[in-house]
Amino acid sequence: MERHWYAVHTYSGHENKVKTNIERRAASLGLQDKISRIVVPTEEELRVRAGKRTSVRRKIFPGYVLIEMALDDATWYLVKNTTGVTGFVTSGSGNKPARLTVEEVNNILQTVERSVQQPKVRWSKGDAVRVLMGPFADLTGKIEDVNLDKEKLRVMIELFGRDTPVELEFNQVEKVE
Repeated sequence: MERHWYAVHTYSGHENKVKTNIERRAASLGLQDKISRIVVPTEEELRVRAGKRTSVRRKIFPGYVLIEMALDDATWYLVKNTTGVTGFVTSGSGNKPARLTVEEVNNILQTVERSVQQPKVRWSKGDAVRVLMGPFADLTGKIEDVNLDKEKLRVMIELFGRDTPVELEFNQVEKVE
C-alpha cells in the first residue's frame, strides 16, 4: 500500500478539529491503516506583550492540513466529507488531488522540528517598536540589530532631533503593528 502526502484545504481556524475528526472517522470506518499521519504545521514564536515574554504556537499554513495516506475512493470520500474540509489541493484543472513531493514535506517537517528546538523570534532589522519601560518609555524607534544570544536589541530612537542607538532587552519593547 503506497502512501503519499496530500494537502487538504480547511476552514481557517478549524485545522486541529479537522485533524481530530479525520482520525476519529478513520478509526470508526476501519481505515486507520490507510492514513499514516495528519500534520497541522505550526512553529513556536516568542512574543512580548505588556513586558511579558510568551511563547505562541503559530500555524505556518493557516487553512491547510497535511495528510500522509494511501489514496483510494474510501479515503478520498472520508477526507472530502469531513466537517470543516473544503477539499483537496488539486493539480491544474482536474479534480485529482495533487501529491506533495518528498522535498516539500521534508522542508515543512524540518521547519516544525526546528521551531520546537529554537523558537522563532519576531524581531528583525527595520521593525518599528515602542519602548515599554525605562528612561525611554513610550518612545518609538527602529531596530538596527538583533542579538539573539543576549536577547537584546539595538534600537534607533530619535532624541533631540537625531537618531540615537539604545540597547534594550526583548521584554522592554513591543512591536508597533
